[in-house]
Amino acid sequence: MKKLLMGLLLLAASAACTTRSTVIPAEPLPAVGPRAALDAFLGAIKSQDLQALAAAWGDANGSIRDNTKVTRSELEQRELILMRCFAHDKYQVLSDAAAAQAERVMAVELTRGTNRRTTNFFLAKGQDRWYVRTANMDPLQDFCTQRR
Repeated sequence: MKKLLMGLLLLAASAACTTRSTVIPAEPLPAVGPRAALDAFLGAIKSQDLQALAAAWGDANGSIRDNTKVTRSELEQRELILMRCFAHDKYQVLSDAAAAQAERVMAVELTRGTNRRTTNFFLAKGQDRWYVRTANMDPLQDFCTQRR
């Protein structure tokens, strides 16, 4: 009887002390390659995610969001312009080549509806990841003025 009572107490105690696991999503992996940086940049534009865009946009010194020379307001205004001009339904990388100062240049075709435009994106390697440094907006002038 004593053993039965002890067993029941142990069973009750173990049921009362259940362990729950919570899975905390990991931070997105940094853009370790130039193509991953481009994908992150254009993905942020497509999803209109200002935080993700600021993380993917930068230069050899790091992300633009960490640049103390640009105010938060100015950064957001620039991001909104980028989102308007580079908004797309799909994109295709046409070429990837070495550029000056150890950068990469990618020719990318952006498709919006039935319109297609090709422009160059310049990618820079930061300390531990790649960033989209700039892109040529000239071929996209009509995209910049179109309403979506």
